[in-house]
Amino acid sequence: MAVTYAELTTQILDYTEVSTDVLTATRTNDFIEHAENRIFRDVDLDVFKSHQTANLIASNAFLSLPGGTTPTPESLGTIRTMQIFSPSATTRSFLEQRDISYMNEYWPDRTATGTPRYWAWWDHNTIYVAPTPDLAYNVELGITRLPTRLSSSNTTSWLGNNAPALLLYGCLAEAFKFLKGPAEMLQLYEQSYQRALQELVIEQQGRHRRDEYMH
Repeated sequence: MAVTYAELTTQILDYTEVSTDVLTATRTNDFIEHAENRIFRDVDLDVFKSHQTANLIASNAFLSLPGGTTPTPESLGTIRTMQIFSPSATTRSFLEQRDISYMNEYWPDRTATGTPRYWAWWDHNTIYVAPTPDLAYNVELGITRLPTRLSSSNTTSWLGNNAPALLLYGCLAEAFKFLKGPAEMLQLYEQSYQRALQELVIEQQGRHRRDEYMH
C-alpha cells in the first residue's frame, strides 16, 4: 500500500506515540530525508537510472556536467558509464574511470591531444578526460539521479509508492535514535528495515534485471 507524505508523517507519530510538540514537522522531515538517503545508498534502484548527452571540445580536457542545471550536483547520484563517439563514427568507446594522480602520470601534457581513454572527477561538477580530445566527441553518460524527495510540496514518491514499509522502518529507526527510546525498539525497526531492504534488493538486482528467455 502506497504512502503519501502526510500519511508517513502520521505513521511516524503513531508508532512513536508522541505528539507534534516533540516531533515537529521539521524533525520528521529530517527523518524522512535521512531514511531516503540511506535507502538510495543501500540499494541500486533501476528507476533512477537515465542517460545524459554532451559534447567534448577539441583540445579541452574538461567537461561540465551536461544539461545546464540538470543534473546538478544535488540531483546527480553517480556516473555509471561514460562513452564517446565521433559525429561520423559508428562505433562507441567506453572510457575507464581513474583518479587524478593516474591521469596526470598517464597524460602529463594536456596540450597534447588524442582519443580519450580515461575519465576522472575533477570537481563536483566537472569531468576530466585523458588524453585531451583531438575531436569534438559526442558523449553519452549513464547516470543515476537523485529523485525529488518526499515533502509537503512533493507528496508522493517512488519509494512511497513502491517501498512504503522500507521507508517507514528507516524513518522509525531515525526517530528512535532521536528519542533515545528503548534499545529493543530500535533493534526491532533496524531488523525490519533490513528485511524490507533485502526484499527490494532481490527485486531490483535479481528479478528486475533477469530476462526470462535468457535465464
